[in-house]
Amino acid sequence: MFSQDRSKIRQHYLDVWKKANSNEPLDQLEQLIADVMREHPEYHPLFSNPDAAIDSEFYPEHGATNPFLHMGMHIALREQVATDRPAGINDLTRKLLLQYQDSHAMEHEMMEALGQVLWEAQRDNREPDEMVYMELLRVIAS
Repeated sequence: MFSQDRSKIRQHYLDVWKKANSNEPLDQLEQLIADVMREHPEYHPLFSNPDAAIDSEFYPEHGATNPFLHMGMHIALREQVATDRPAGINDLTRKLLLQYQDSHAMEHEMMEALGQVLWEAQRDNREPDEMVYMELLRVIAS
């Protein structure tokens, strides 16, 4: 699923959505994607209009959230926790879950930190700073 081609990434989501709703077998990554997609009913109408989904622009300055970016961040967080990378995120996530009692709401809080670190890395043309990211998550957990 790693690509710089926005249309291909979006098409992959739509293909997974179609497979999941047809009860076709899903591989592990597809299952993760389908789970995240199911947790976002506000995006379901978009998934049933593939042309619009692939071609749509989502401008934050107009109050729009890019559903593919949003879901991708959920997926990234879950993969980080599954692999405990950055080191310690698994334990920190367990602590946050006790605090939030709702994994989806907890992920949204964590996504704020992830988004900040990714934005700074892109702005400065460098790799994301895992230490800064973990510190932001620790602040959320405190």
